[in-house]
Amino acid sequence: MSASTSPPKSHLSRSLGLWAIVGLGLGYMTPMTVFDTFGIVSGETDGVVPLAYLVALVAMVFTAISYGRMTRVYPSAGSAYTYASETIHPNFGFVVGWSSLLDYLLLPMVNAVIARIYFESFFPSAPAWIFVVAYVAGITALNYLSMKGTSRVNGILVVFQVVLIGAFLVLASVALSKGVGHGTIFTLDPLVHEGVQMQAVIAGATVVCFSFIGFDAITMYAEEAKSPDVVPRAIVLALLIGGAIFFAAAWFSQSVFPTLDGFEITDDTLPEMALKVGGMLFKVFFVSAALAAVVASSLASHASVARMIYVMGRNGKGRFGRFLSYIHPSFLTPTHAVLIVGVVSLLAVKFTLEFASSMINFGALIAFTVVNLTIIVFFAFRLKRRHTPKEIFTNIVLPAIGMVLTGALWVNLHFDALLYGGIWLGIGIIVLVYLTKGFREQLTMRIEEETLAEEGTPVTHIKHGRE
Repeated sequence: MSASTSPPKSHLSRSLGLWAIVGLGLGYMTPMTVFDTFGIVSGETDGVVPLAYLVALVAMVFTAISYGRMTRVYPSAGSAYTYASETIHPNFGFVVGWSSLLDYLLLPMVNAVIARIYFESFFPSAPAWIFVVAYVAGITALNYLSMKGTSRVNGILVVFQVVLIGAFLVLASVALSKGVGHGTIFTLDPLVHEGVQMQAVIAGATVVCFSFIGFDAITMYAEEAKSPDVVPRAIVLALLIGGAIFFAAAWFSQSVFPTLDGFEITDDTLPEMALKVGGMLFKVFFVSAALAAVVASSLASHASVARMIYVMGRNGKGRFGRFLSYIHPSFLTPTHAVLIVGVVSLLAVKFTLEFASSMINFGALIAFTVVNLTIIVFFAFRLKRRHTPKEIFTNIVLPAIGMVLTGALWVNLHFDALLYGGIWLGIGIIVLVYLTKGFREQLTMRIEEETLAEEGTPVTHIKHGRE
């Protein structure tokens, strides 16, 4: 090597195929959640849990289309942060990224809290910090060493969940055939019956939209997909597959349990639902699948937020930016970012599930709304594709519907979510003022193109923002 030749820069490894990314999305979405939150949502909606999932799914479909289109324009990790920075302004993108960082960063910690609760139920006399440290260390190590290995473990855990959910549907069918609940799945009562109010359904949809957070996180793997075209397809597939699982599970559950009569605990109905339809042995397997779901979600959420921190660091300045954007030369993972997420997850020793989960939807719904906005800004105004009826429909009407639907969910968030989310947003604006020295300096936005070029993928279509 000559003196003038610099060593090649390490970058993320393009090792993930379509189904690996879909699996990561499903792992993040945690299909078993439908049973954990069934009691809460059933009480909120007066017994129409499937309708709440359907409303949330419709809202998410419009947003998923927008995510798929933007990831084709900017095949970079960073998700809403990247799209807002490139299409509108890097400062605005930072605020969006900071807001969505709240839910991305807290979800691994929420999973660690849930795991801690599971372990404490088995070993109540042991110190809680031991479980948290051991669990977080294992999740962090897998993400540190290999993205491909993380994907494989996640895939096994997702399959285990889906198999047990399928077993629940079979047992629920048997119970219905014996006259339990509605006595049949062929009834519209899980969707509509006397006393149901749309405002309550929307409030329930706001709760269950937490379950759909994950399809958007797929965009974080844009620089690790074997081909950039894989990501848009994976987004739609993960959302539709996850939505179908949620809806089917909610439909059978609501048919078997039209009311919450007979439940001792309604905040987490999963164990009792399993016991009632399948007995003690099935309950053991079903709770095991729930734990597997937590581990899968931990792996996927940890990986995605580490990549967001990596991208925000890559576009930063100085030593701190270089530290956050470090890629391990052998493992090809953002190891410093992975370790930071692990450290934050250790807060699960003290944090309660209610406090952490109340803040998660705030940033996610802001990101969903902004991604729809970037479609309008980029296609309708920057590219001026707004003249034909088709262009108006695809570039203005569809994303506008997505904005309205996600906005409706956002305004129905619980007060705690709005309060703590607003505080977090305020801190982000203060950080932005500091980074830009009172807005006198501009943040930079840089998309890594070398990995695309190495694969022979044309990158000339990528339009950069302000450099």
